[in-house]
Amino acid sequence: MNKALSYIDDVLAGRVVASKLVRLTIERHQRDLANGHERGLTFNPKKAQHIITFIQTFCHHSVGQWAGQKLKLEPWQQALLWILFGWQFTDTGYRRFKFAYIELGRGNGKSMIASCVALYELLGSGEPGAECFSIATRKEQAKIVFDEACRIIKQSPVLKKRVKNYRDSLFIPDTASKFQPLASDEDSLDGLRPQCIIADELAAWSTSGRKLWDVLVSALGKRRSPLFFAITTAGSDRNSVCWQQRSYVANVLNGIFEDDRWYGWIAGLDEGDDYEDPETWVKANPNLDVSVSRSDLADAVRKAKNDPASLNGVLRLRLGVWTTNSTQWMPMDKWDACNGEVDREALKGRPCYSGLDLSTSIDISAFVMLFPPHGSDTKWRVLCEFFLPGDNLPARVKRDRVPYDVWNRQGLFNLTEGTVIDYDVIRNRIKAFGKLYNIREIAFDRWGAQQICTQLTGDGFQMVEFGQGFASMGAPTKRLMELVLSGELAHGGNPVLRWMASNTMVEIDPAGNIKPSKSKSREKIDGIVSLCMAIARGNAATATIRPNIRLL
Repeated sequence: MNKALSYIDDVLAGRVVASKLVRLTIERHQRDLANGHERGLTFNPKKAQHIITFIQTFCHHSVGQWAGQKLKLEPWQQALLWILFGWQFTDTGYRRFKFAYIELGRGNGKSMIASCVALYELLGSGEPGAECFSIATRKEQAKIVFDEACRIIKQSPVLKKRVKNYRDSLFIPDTASKFQPLASDEDSLDGLRPQCIIADELAAWSTSGRKLWDVLVSALGKRRSPLFFAITTAGSDRNSVCWQQRSYVANVLNGIFEDDRWYGWIAGLDEGDDYEDPETWVKANPNLDVSVSRSDLADAVRKAKNDPASLNGVLRLRLGVWTTNSTQWMPMDKWDACNGEVDREALKGRPCYSGLDLSTSIDISAFVMLFPPHGSDTKWRVLCEFFLPGDNLPARVKRDRVPYDVWNRQGLFNLTEGTVIDYDVIRNRIKAFGKLYNIREIAFDRWGAQQICTQLTGDGFQMVEFGQGFASMGAPTKRLMELVLSGELAHGGNPVLRWMASNTMVEIDPAGNIKPSKSKSREKIDGIVSLCMAIARGNAATATIRPNIRLL
């Protein structure tokens, strides 16, 4: 029986424990099997099986107790490769996935998988003159995957006859194909024509990693069907190129973005998992009890529990947890359950409390209207308006890799003329809403808002200055979570607000108060900040706040 398909079935049925993001990868695959043809995608089982057969036929273990024996891929490894290599574009037959981001705990064979992928692209892909590179910011790191490939070839009688090894280069004279390790300071990076790039230990790429990544991506355009294959353990720097790519992949898997060129296999503990619970360890270590010793991992966890200095290292390297003082705050499954209808007509005349978060002149501004429960309607209903300068929208989409253009076509953004936001557009939009809805108060962050707030006061609106510290934001932030968890919020499934909710990180002070943190959050959260301000005013005015929540 096909082990890849068995693993996929077992994960979906809950017989095999996997991380949330691995499960999302598999669920995406299943959805595309049913609907992918609508986007010009085809799954080719022969291509999916081809790389698995290549590896298990020609690649051999190079070290350890199985040295010299043919590689026998575990079911999860076969599933990873099956999905990655099986998808193609219907019209051209070229591979669907141009980028692959693979995150696993230490000891799960990342380098072995990457080496086999590189050898397959060198020998088995059918690309003439294939050029494959293992690349890192340091040559020593880049050589790890390359050296593993050299050892695999040395153990394989068939590969050893075809592939020559000379001065840090594997090459095939018959096809002019080669595989080399390179570092970021190599002079020849700009002239690459890569069929396959292995980006090794992406979390360790230094501050120059973003520039290196961009150089490599630009080189992929010289091939018909290239593959950028990034492998890493979890990291800690949320300003790094690794975190940027991981966040993008996670957004794709969570359905926030749609991008058929990106693939992810992200194994790690999920939020809320107890790192001391052995039942969760397999999420980051699918090779548990194979190449990862359960007893060794238990020893590491036990030591970390008693030695806080080593805890972050164990969480990050062994359990796939990105270590930081901030974590994603909003449980998105609970948020999605609050996508109840928001009927604009039915809200006319109802009391409304609003939050206005003005950005810098070149960024997103948000105006959120909150309608507390009224009559027989027990829901807190939300309407959102977002504003952006229109002239730099294409550059912003390209830079931020956020589908502002799509959201704009869906009517979710108000674009103002020019390269900076025209606050008169925001003012006029609010005035228009004031004619439709009973806007009792508008809470605003005083930073940069003096002029428009003075104007709105003159227009007859009750403007309430609202601080952004723990004292002001703590209670409504907690209240927002209560409304979500209890299902009392109805946001209508607005995708921009959902994106901002998924981005939101919170800060915690020594007293345990929390507030959204723009500096720590992955991306924009202006809508959530505005919603919290609106909740504060709505709670204060309606006196429906719960006893443990302090009135502002």
